[in-house]
Amino acid sequence: MKQLPIGVSSFEVIRKDKYCYVDKTPFIYKLVKEGKYYFLSRPRRFGKSLFIDTLKQAFLGKKELFIGLYLEKNWDWNTIYPVIHIDFGGSVIQNAEDLKERIHTLLERNQKSLNVICKYKKDFRRNLEELIFQSYKTYNSPVVVLIDEYDKPILDKIEEKDKAIAIREVLKDFYSVLKPLDVYLKFVFFTGVSKFSKVSLFSGLNQLMDITLSKQYSAICGYTQTGIRRSI
Repeated sequence: MKQLPIGVSSFEVIRKDKYCYVDKTPFIYKLVKEGKYYFLSRPRRFGKSLFIDTLKQAFLGKKELFIGLYLEKNWDWNTIYPVIHIDFGGSVIQNAEDLKERIHTLLERNQKSLNVICKYKKDFRRNLEELIFQSYKTYNSPVVVLIDEYDKPILDKIEEKDKAIAIREVLKDFYSVLKPLDVYLKFVFFTGVSKFSKVSLFSGLNQLMDITLSKQYSAICGYTQTGIRRSI
């Protein structure tokens, strides 16, 4: 029997090390075919980060990781997209300034992976905007933006109201950059634990489709007994 990938959020590791994997790639096909901007809320340890990484590998054209899965024969593997991956799940944010530093670090990491140089180092909003534009120009392709644990910086300080509000405002400014850049974007996907700040955080990005309670996407994360049996 194959091992379950408990605590493993890397799609590449799961596929190469032959862990048990329940095929979620039909959802990727459906998402890309039917829309462009999405929001998904699920509890922690529910497979959100794994799904984000699966999306990432598909857009990067890693066909070898999808052999035997639905997407292998239902995806254009000749087209590779630049992917900006922002994950707020890796550290505890202390305040708004700490969040800005974290954002700068994540943007620099994406610049290196995309081999793109941005000159706006101190302005995180202009930095993200330039990163998207330069990636579009460099790869001659629209950009994919994947943001995991969008709400974690707020949740880190949810019991300290003033800090939580200040952190929320930074995130709101950061996410609002995406709205006017539609022509440069291929696909945008947000995940998080909660929806309590959804309206205020995304007021500048009101085109997000919330699939959290959508019946057709109810099995996008997590496992069922039937799914595990089919994958082993």
